[in-house]
Amino acid sequence: MDNPENQMEGRDVRNKTQSNQWFLWIGAIAFCVSASGCKPDDSPFKAENESLRKQLSKQESMVSSLQDGNKVMHQQIDLLNQELRDAKQSAESAKAEAKSSADNLAIQTAQAKKLSADVQKTAAAHAAQNIHVEEKGAQTEDIPRPLSTVAKMVEESLSRNGYHFKVSIKTDQKAVYVTERKVSPPISLEVPGSRNQYVLSLHALPSNITKLNVKADFEKLAQGGRILSVSAEEIAEIERSLIREINKALASPSKT
Repeated sequence: MDNPENQMEGRDVRNKTQSNQWFLWIGAIAFCVSASGCKPDDSPFKAENESLRKQLSKQESMVSSLQDGNKVMHQQIDLLNQELRDAKQSAESAKAEAKSSADNLAIQTAQAKKLSADVQKTAAAHAAQNIHVEEKGAQTEDIPRPLSTVAKMVEESLSRNGYHFKVSIKTDQKAVYVTERKVSPPISLEVPGSRNQYVLSLHALPSNITKLNVKADFEKLAQGGRILSVSAEEIAEIERSLIREINKALASPSKT
């Protein structure tokens, strides 16, 4: 038989062992309860994620709207560019048509001017043939210059001396001038006035020679409008004075 003391010690050991096991179980249960009670609360993260998700959704919607707006804007730009190209083509076409019209107008104007010049030339030639300047009693001189040069000096000389043209006809072979009557009133009883009218004809001769005829219708005037007698020599001197004036102009290098 076992010793009672040994039996008592054995029971004490078993009791201590069982007590320790109970403490372990109680600690484990308490730890589990404590662990389950300390689990972190993730609700703020969920709210933040939800807010971010909503913001992302709004941004995606905004981006989509911007893309749609850009698409519409590009369509409008393409339409405006097409309208601009069409307008440019229309302007270029109108410009080309205007240039063509201007060219045609210029051609027609040139043709009209040429026709007018031809008509005037023909009329002048016809008039020159029909106008006969009486050479009898006129002063005549053959000038070794072309008709066009002599005609120019005749016009300048008459204008410089205050004569205005009543008739002026020029062709390649002939020129006729008739001036208005120039009147110079008498200064006093002793110094009479005068009135004069020139009739000139120019004829082209071979070797660039021009035949010049000058006839003057010269009269002296006394006060009261009375006409004084004038000798043929006085009239001839008036005619020769104009020829000298014309030759003087022809001799000037600056004039010819």
